[in-house]
Amino acid sequence: MNANRTAAPRGLILLAALLLASESVRAQPAAPAAAPATQTAPARATPAPLTAADTTALRALYEKLRPATLRIEDCPPNDCTEPDGVGTAFHIGDGYALTAYHVVKGGRNLSAVTLGKGRYSLEIVGFDENSDTALLKVNLPAQIPAMPLATARPAVGEAALAIGNGNGTFLTLKTGRVTGIDVASDQATFPSGVIELNTRLQPGDSGGPIINARGEAVGVISYISVERRGAITSYAVPVTRTDARLAELRRGVKREAPVIGIGLDPRLDFLTNLPADRFAEANDLLGLGLGDTPGAFFTRVSPGSPAARAGLQPLDYDDDGNRISGDIVTAVNGERIANFSDFQFAVRRYQPGDTITLRVLREGRTLDLSLTLVPRTAVRN
Repeated sequence: MNANRTAAPRGLILLAALLLASESVRAQPAAPAAAPATQTAPARATPAPLTAADTTALRALYEKLRPATLRIEDCPPNDCTEPDGVGTAFHIGDGYALTAYHVVKGGRNLSAVTLGKGRYSLEIVGFDENSDTALLKVNLPAQIPAMPLATARPAVGEAALAIGNGNGTFLTLKTGRVTGIDVASDQATFPSGVIELNTRLQPGDSGGPIINARGEAVGVISYISVERRGAITSYAVPVTRTDARLAELRRGVKREAPVIGIGLDPRLDFLTNLPADRFAEANDLLGLGLGDTPGAFFTRVSPGSPAARAGLQPLDYDDDGNRISGDIVTAVNGERIANFSDFQFAVRRYQPGDTITLRVLREGRTLDLSLTLVPRTAVRN
């Protein structure tokens, strides 16, 4: 048995990708990182360019608030000349700093660098993986200023300042406007309900602040969207002084994303968001042998995972390309699932420790399988 093969040859997979894939490449971390199935459309607009007065005011804020911003580095032991990873954070007072969780996730030797190039140790106080936010405690000297948090979320059209370490720079500024609020991600592994900006951010800017015209941090930079024509849209997780999530992080809550332990062959990533009305077309084009009922199929089950214990069967073929297994998940707790992305969004609405029921189509039979979600790090890929 050749586990996790795909029936279609490489050339056909590439052709299918061209025919079926979307027009943009979405949700890329702005440094080395669940939308509801239906929701009210977020407020969005195409705002006017910044005026000369806007630009002057934002640069003045940059000079004032740059000392409160930090460069986060993950370095090899005893050597930070070439960090393994770079991101951004910002000091909010008493040695606490906010950043994006994916900036510090898996870090082995993290430190914070100030504008004066001082390097300071840090610890992760709390994090929430679904919202890509983390609170750090940094051993900063008393003279490092704090950046105030906003009392309210921004409005579409407001001028915005970003400070970060994008593309190897050191605490530089980028400006733009808010183009959307409460915007949903189209990938479950990236946060939803975010602030959208026309600011051109880059890898290394993640974790940095989005600052309003009053000099208040309104968001934590999380990810970018790159259109095929090269246009970049940036996204930040909103934050305010009274944010309930921030209060949880201060209490030390460390919340990982829930998983069941399945995966999809990267060569089939273009099918992740496959519309239900194109499932049959993709099945025929690629020779998947899955029939016409839309749902989430997968090519990997992690050993010892909840999926493995529940007996879920990945898509697999014999040496002649004939399908020998392949479950299709059609519902999670009664919520209809059309594709792998739908499945990921559905799972992320729950927490590790929650039990969910999957409606599974197997060889023409319908099964209901119950399993308990576990934290992401509890599963070996």
